[in-house]
Amino acid sequence: MNDPRALFDLTGRVACVTGASAGLGQQAAITLAAAGARVVGVARRGDALADWAASVGDNAAIVAADLSQRDQITDIAAQIAAPFGAPDIIVHAAGINTREHADDVTPAGWDVTMNLNLAAPFFLSQAFAPAMRAKGWGRIVSFASLQTTRAFPGGISYGASKAGIAQLTRAMAEAWSKDGITANAIGPGFFPTELTGPVFADPARAAANAAQTCIGRNGALRDIDGPLLFLCSNASAYVTGQVLMVDGGFTAK
Repeated sequence: MNDPRALFDLTGRVACVTGASAGLGQQAAITLAAAGARVVGVARRGDALADWAASVGDNAAIVAADLSQRDQITDIAAQIAAPFGAPDIIVHAAGINTREHADDVTPAGWDVTMNLNLAAPFFLSQAFAPAMRAKGWGRIVSFASLQTTRAFPGGISYGASKAGIAQLTRAMAEAWSKDGITANAIGPGFFPTELTGPVFADPARAAANAAQTCIGRNGALRDIDGPLLFLCSNASAYVTGQVLMVDGGFTAK
């Protein structure tokens, strides 16, 4: 029997991780690099990206860019491919939550949310699909949310974008899986990140969220490592079009 650990080895692969300057995106970038991939981190904050890249070394490169600007996606894709070639793996972790009440949602807030959370994952994937197709191998992993299927206060635009991620994942799987490109998503529960800062700033609210899980705690960044590596590697060769909830059983109740 072949060593099953080899299924998770990313040596020789090139990965792109958006939102790599902090939170789950940076954790994803760290994990993929540790598994052997050369990783291009993308985010608006170049200083935070530089700190991450310095910790990884020669197998890391950075692109400081705003993915909410749809007219710049083609140029950003070219910058991503420059250091190591077109990526084999794309992890879409960049996101925004404006937390606007339904009565207060603005066109500007709606547009930036949809552009970053939903449009960028598709158009960036579309940009690299031809290179993946030529290799007969590719992995696209987006970030869904508890709000993919549940409504939360102040989550009109964010929830709509994350519900869209579930269908986008299925649609990309239908379009490209026959070419060896799988498309899946991770649906994280409550993890301590910049995006969930307002939640964890309220101890009672954080405790209530932990109590809602089956495990009895909120997520730690390391909890994303295994599911992410599974979806980005040969271990998930026959898995596509799925949303894997990594939420401690929050949605099981």
